[in-house]
Amino acid sequence: MITFLSGGTGTPKLLRGVQKVMDRHEISVVVNTAEDIWISGNHISPDVDTVMYLFAGVLNTDTWWGLRDDTFTTHEEILKLGLGEYIAIGDRDRAVHIARGNMLRDGQRLTNITRTLCDRFGVRENVLPMTDTEVTTRVKTELGLIHYQEYWVRSKGRIQIEDVVRCSKIPPESTEEVIQAVEASDAVVIGPSNPITSITPILECNGIREAMVDKFVIAVSPFIGDAPVSGPAAALMKASGYEATSAGTAQCYGDLVDLFVQDERDPVKIDGAVRFDTLMTGEEKSIELAKNVLRLARQQGSDT
Repeated sequence: MITFLSGGTGTPKLLRGVQKVMDRHEISVVVNTAEDIWISGNHISPDVDTVMYLFAGVLNTDTWWGLRDDTFTTHEEILKLGLGEYIAIGDRDRAVHIARGNMLRDGQRLTNITRTLCDRFGVRENVLPMTDTEVTTRVKTELGLIHYQEYWVRSKGRIQIEDVVRCSKIPPESTEEVIQAVEASDAVVIGPSNPITSITPILECNGIREAMVDKFVIAVSPFIGDAPVSGPAAALMKASGYEATSAGTAQCYGDLVDLFVQDERDPVKIDGAVRFDTLMTGEEKSIELAKNVLRLARQQGSDT
């Protein structure tokens, strides 16, 4: 089994290839939940839903969020009522948010809720929220601390940020299910997601770093040169004190990583790194990268 750490759109693009070349029962994905948010009384877990919809074969891969061919009637009516719902939520997608919100209000764990939803979508891969603890990524701006979704979706990333802050009432704990998945894995792959808002929230959960210490860890860089493949990773890296490059990403993860993967076009040199085409412009490119990453993981497993 291999466990992937995922968030945003970078790692799901890799998982698109992984699901084509691995037994679905051998895939575990620990997913960032620090971007979760309540909107219109319902609970959105965007990174979890992206992975769930991908594995269910219903993800809108034009946007890499939401359900394919969804309608937006409810969202449009909410805007007409002047409620200011700044995330465009599809009608069928909203049903998932309603169900999740109701189950959370009933006191269920997010881990169990995710399992229930995955079962109903026919997902057999092991999709795990990073924690059952409520934790939120906020960014510090001249307007004060705002939720990451407000920065990236409402403000379209146009506000200058000074810092990135993780907020929770109690320190987030990795769940027993996450620890068991990591411990049962032949390797752990940190996907090419935003290091600051997608990956480090997972690594900050108590217990997961300790579980990964004895595992072979591969990290795939989300940068080519000083630009991320997509999203606001550059601004967030700089605000967090890291260079917005593959070198900064490697520094961010530190000695947790055994093998670093960067794009074949990346001008930044990382000692000991291997290079592949990481751009994943389509399904075939995702499959190619998945095969290369899995070959490295399995080779290490056979060596040990």
